[in-house]
Formats: sequence, C-alpha cells, structure tokens
Amino acid sequence: MDSTSTVSTASSDGATTRSAARVGPSMVRKRPGTAGPGVQQQETGATSAKDQLLALTSPISDQLHQVEKRLQSELKSRHSDLEPVLQHGTQLGGKRLRPALLLLVGKALGGLKEDHVVLGTVVEMVHTATLIHDDVLDQAATRRHVATVNARWNEHTSILIGDYLFAQSFRLAATLSSTRACQLVGEAARLVCEGELRQVLSRDILNITENEYLQMIRGKTAELCRVSCELGAIYAGGDDAAIRSLGHYGDALGIAFQIADDFLDLWGNDQTVGKTLGTDIEQGKMTLPLIRLRDTVGQSEWSKISDILRGPINDRLPRIMPILQCSDARAYTQQVAESYKKQAIDALDCLPEGASKKALTNLACFSVSRRF
Repeated sequence: MDSTSTVSTASSDGATTRSAARVGPSMVRKRPGTAGPGVQQQETGATSAKDQLLALTSPISDQLHQVEKRLQSELKSRHSDLEPVLQHGTQLGGKRLRPALLLLVGKALGGLKEDHVVLGTVVEMVHTATLIHDDVLDQAATRRHVATVNARWNEHTSILIGDYLFAQSFRLAATLSSTRACQLVGEAARLVCEGELRQVLSRDILNITENEYLQMIRGKTAELCRVSCELGAIYAGGDDAAIRSLGHYGDALGIAFQIADDFLDLWGNDQTVGKTLGTDIEQGKMTLPLIRLRDTVGQSEWSKISDILRGPINDRLPRIMPILQCSDARAYTQQVAESYKKQAIDALDCLPEGASKKALTNLACFSVSRRF
C-alpha cells in the first residue's frame, strides 16, 4: 500500500483550450476575468498549470514519463510522410490527467505494473482522438496554444488521425492478457461519442434540463475519467467495492471538471484561459449557467432571453452577460461544481492514507480551481 509523504496542494489545472476559427468581433474579446470556481486570480508569470499538475502527480512521475515515451513510440509509421502529423497529435492531449488518475489509483491500491503504463497510454490515445475530432466540430484553430490538426492540415486529416488513434489504442489494449480493458475502454469510447453527439444534436434547443445536461457531460467528459480510475483499481487487484468507489470518484471529478470548463467559457479570461470565450453560447449550447438562468426567471423575461440566444451569433454574449451577472447563475454553477468535487473526495475513503490518496484529493480540487 502507498505510504509515502504527501505532496503540497496546487490550485490550477490544464483545461481544454480551443480558439474557434471565426472572424468578427468575437475573435477579440478582452474580458478581465474571474478565475474558475473557488480559485483566486493569479498574476501573469505565476506557476503554470502544467507545473502545478506535475507537482500534484509527483508520486507517479516516473510512470507518467514511461506513458509519454510509450505514446511517442506508438504513434509512428513506416511511412515517413505521416510522422509529422502523428507526432503533432501527441501534443494536443494536454496534461495527461487521465493516465495520472489511472496510475495514482493503481499505486494507492497496491503498486503499479507494466500493464498500468500500457493502459495509461491507451486512455490518453482515446482522449486525444476525441479532442482532435472535437476540434473539427468546433472549427477550432488552436488547442493549448498549439495549432490544431485541422488548422495546420485540414479536416480530412483530423478525422483520419482521430480514427488512427482509436484503432491504435484498441490494438494496444488487446496486447494485455485479459480482454477486460478492451471491453471497458470500448464502452467508454462509445459513451464519450454518445455524449458529444447528444450535445451536437441539442444545439439551439433551449429546454434542455439540468439532468439532461449532466447526463451529456457525464458521457463526453466524465466517462473516460471514470474508466481510467476503474482500470487503475482492477489492474492493481482492487476488490469490487474499491473499483466501484474509485469509478464514482472519476465520474464526479469529470463532471466537476466540465462544469468548471463551462463556467470559464463565460467568466474566464481569454489571455490566461488560452481560448476565445463565449463559444458555447455562440454554438447554441445550453450549459449549466444558462439552464439556471432559464429556471429562475419569469416566462416573459425568458422569452426575451430566448430571442437573444437565437439571435445573431456575435450579439449573444455581450447581450446575455449583463443578465447573467444579475442572476445567481454564477454562484449556482460554482456550488454545483463544488458539490461534485466533494463527492469525488468522499469516494476516496476506500483508500489508505498516503501520497497517492493525497494527490487524488488534490486533483479533485484541481478540477474546479483551474484557469488554464
């Protein structure tokens, strides 16, 4: 069991950063921002989110490095002309949160094996595939200040690279002695795509309920966090109760993470968040702040708000923000994100005390306190 010293808490995370490839007023939107739920603003030059995540995941830094090396080696081809785009794809996956969850759970429950490194690589490839496809859907030009595949090459290349990553991830998972990982990762990938598809089909539908919203983000964001935690537990020999509890941890953390992302889309800061904000409203997505606003105003006022949300794309954000500011939507969104963070932390009661449990606790806080 894990019993090494604890790691100090950090307070920001690497959120998905997408800058929509569009023209017009929305390309330049300077809104000195508020940080994500529960975090104080930081000055430029403060410790980066990447550095903070490295500090949080120090108990498994060696294994994360092995995942990184494995990821690079898996994305190679005998055709040299494919190398640039394959290697570029590995830069878009972000801070390796899902492999970190898998490895920390495994270490907390009894120790890490080579299978954990393989599985960490698998879940990161699946995650990166979904991001590359997501950039096509959003017509994103950058992700984490790096040009997206569709911006640097084209949409056809993006779709094929995403498919390549999916295929390679399942091929790698199949090298393990058990088929259980293939089954779990396959189901998770299906649910991620289902969540994204539901969100695409619900654009400009303003009567989405809070429960429906939570179901969608559970699929598109939380599912891969959940399965990462379950795989970490399974391959460390955890019992059924621990596997269920840690799956719940990953699910709650993923939901908190996505709510915080939706919060930042409205109340973040373009320069520090690293993306053009307000894209959810421009794309007709009903996120939690808008759902709360709708559910707390009168019918006549909602009718006026509906006209704004269905009106000219570039007018939506500047017209809706003053209304949101006068409501409790901001505080409510923070409250819900915090409640899922607490659920995640409570689910860790099944783990012994130690550095890995502390890191998992801090990552739950990290999910709602990030800016980058």
